[in-house]
Amino acid sequence: MNRRQFMKTGVATLGSAQLAGLPSLSWGNGYPSGPVRVVIPFPAGGPTDVVGRLVTQPMAEILKQPLVVDNRGGASGTIGADMVAKAAPNGLTLLINVSAQVINPSLYPKLPHDPLKDFTPITSLASTPLQLLVPADSSIHNVTDLIRYVKARPSGCSFASSSNGVPGHLAGELFKMLTGISAVHAPYKGSAPALTDLIGGQVTFMFDSMPASLPLVKAGKLRAIGVTGTRRSKSLPDVPTLVESGFPEMTMTTWYGLWGPAKTPPEIVAVIQSAAAKALGTPELKARLADLSAEPMGESPERFATFCNQEADRYAKIIKAAGIRLA
Repeated sequence: MNRRQFMKTGVATLGSAQLAGLPSLSWGNGYPSGPVRVVIPFPAGGPTDVVGRLVTQPMAEILKQPLVVDNRGGASGTIGADMVAKAAPNGLTLLINVSAQVINPSLYPKLPHDPLKDFTPITSLASTPLQLLVPADSSIHNVTDLIRYVKARPSGCSFASSSNGVPGHLAGELFKMLTGISAVHAPYKGSAPALTDLIGGQVTFMFDSMPASLPLVKAGKLRAIGVTGTRRSKSLPDVPTLVESGFPEMTMTTWYGLWGPAKTPPEIVAVIQSAAAKALGTPELKARLADLSAEPMGESPERFATFCNQEADRYAKIIKAAGIRLA
């Protein structure tokens, strides 16, 4: 599947007929009373945008109101997230973000909001492993090759990420610590430009979540030499996990979640979470997420809040060990 076909699939509308079998929800207080703005704090075409659009389309059918995606990229997701943090807590402005939402507090000493306290966790959406990528025409065919290649060029290698502080960045830093290699981090404004430079050989390797980069692997433009997680990806069954390659610590995943502003009423949170869970339970959406090696989640608000805190603690330890601090 080429990139154009992938994006067409990623934004295709799930028709109302596909959702006809779902039970109706009780809105309470007339929610939603109009279009719901869903801020995605990264550019269009990246993995957060792809997953977000796939989920919001059937949710709109369930809620019987438009869910309007608003891409507001910049500052590792901080700009778009801040818009939601300062929005009225009425359920009409929501945030779909990657796990960077809980990573940023450990990276940035002065944020315009508290990513953990100024939002209401609603639900997790999907989780996908990262894949370790190199150019398709590279001489690197496995993790051992990559380590050997970089160690032979201690000042001439770099690794890309879609932004500072995202899981792909931290996976690269953890990989450096575990292997003893030296590579300069090259942050980009989204996965698309980073992947373009990786294909062209401007950077040496990249950890990236599968929604944006899997089609490029399938098309032969990139080579996957490892995946994070505890088991191999069904989409790349011949690619070993980093655990199999001797790095049991490399079990990081990229996950996507849904938040509202702090103090969003519990009854509204319940409606949104229910709509998301029902959308994630449809065979059509499950299949499309599976095509991206993403697994649907849909936890309760309480379990999602606990999960966010656990992930924040986990990444804080990596950031401290790597000595990462961003202005």
